[in-house]
Amino acid sequence: MRLFVLCALLLLRVTLGDACASNQFTDSGQCCSLCPAGFEVEAQCGKEDTKCAPCPPGTYSSSEGLGRCLPCSKCPASVPTVAACSAHQDTQCECDNGFFFFNIHGLCAPCSKCKRGEGVTRECGLQGNTQCQVCGPGTFSEEHANTKPCQTCTRCSDSEVEIRPCMPNSDTLCMDKKLHFMSSPADTDGPRDAPRFPGVEAVSEEGKASPAPGTPKFTPQDEGGSNNILAYVSVLAAVVLGLLLYVAYKCWRSCKQKKALSKARAAELGSSPEGEKLQSDSGVFLDSHSLQDNQPSKGTKRDSKQDNRLYVNLPPNRQEEVEGLLEEGGGRGWRQLGAALGYEPEQLDLFGRGEAPAHTLLSNWAQKEGSTLGLLCSALARIERPDVVTALNCPTQGVSVV
Repeated sequence: MRLFVLCALLLLRVTLGDACASNQFTDSGQCCSLCPAGFEVEAQCGKEDTKCAPCPPGTYSSSEGLGRCLPCSKCPASVPTVAACSAHQDTQCECDNGFFFFNIHGLCAPCSKCKRGEGVTRECGLQGNTQCQVCGPGTFSEEHANTKPCQTCTRCSDSEVEIRPCMPNSDTLCMDKKLHFMSSPADTDGPRDAPRFPGVEAVSEEGKASPAPGTPKFTPQDEGGSNNILAYVSVLAAVVLGLLLYVAYKCWRSCKQKKALSKARAAELGSSPEGEKLQSDSGVFLDSHSLQDNQPSKGTKRDSKQDNRLYVNLPPNRQEEVEGLLEEGGGRGWRQLGAALGYEPEQLDLFGRGEAPAHTLLSNWAQKEGSTLGLLCSALARIERPDVVTALNCPTQGVSVV
């Protein structure tokens, strides 16, 4: 009798498996209930059904489940709070455009982008990172973006022919059926030629010899096609010339901006009270105090001084220069600097997803307490980046640069 009851319970579980959301059953075969949002499991399902209890203060549960409530997140000091934590929802922090609050690490991380063939099901924002889904039949996505869902595939009209079917990463490719280079000459364009013998030219009504079979014959339609090709080539040449002029203008403007930035740096270094600045022919600035520091100290305590200036107070052009140098650092760039500043590899991977990881790293680090130039220059010295130390105009007494 007991074996019969067990078999009946097993059959009931298999029958109701698809209808049971928790996929768990009591000893009597009843489907275990899920705890609603704002509640957590107080007693697991077993002899009796699941027992739920409200989330304690400081915790939340945003969906149904059989787990415990999660601790509420805290927004960083520089990130405004949009909504406080409740039993049904975690704390919502307002990050800049293109960023979302990553509650596991407690920082603003760059939004992810959906790949080609994937569409956005939830945009990046207060609810979290971008959520993507592979485009199903009849839809496609050709862009690498974080705002567009899958688009509906195009259908070729009756006057078009389908060259390539729609795929998840590309739309349908159609072509007009009436393009002249795809059509063959009609039989009614003129009278059929009389039978010809190989190598013998026939005489037309005007008394002119017509070419033998197999000889190319140009028609007014062919001449019109040649004119179209010449027009296309001319337009293409104009476009290429315009692109070359645009690239030359951008290069000239970039060089001009670099020269202006160098002059501004030279003027700033020349007016600094740290010491006399000398400029060599190679464009490298030398500090007379740094040359004197190589000599034995005469009882002064200048070596113990630290630069207490905050990175966030630097001029924007100086910050852009430092971030640009770290982006071009290769093996000793922003990622090595982040490790020297105490960031975990997972946090650095998040920064690397954005378009300007060096800017994201330094902006996040500048929000912390004690983000002084002295600490930043010490970290740069440890990863052997004296060029960035020079760009920051750090006092050489506080760091050791080789």
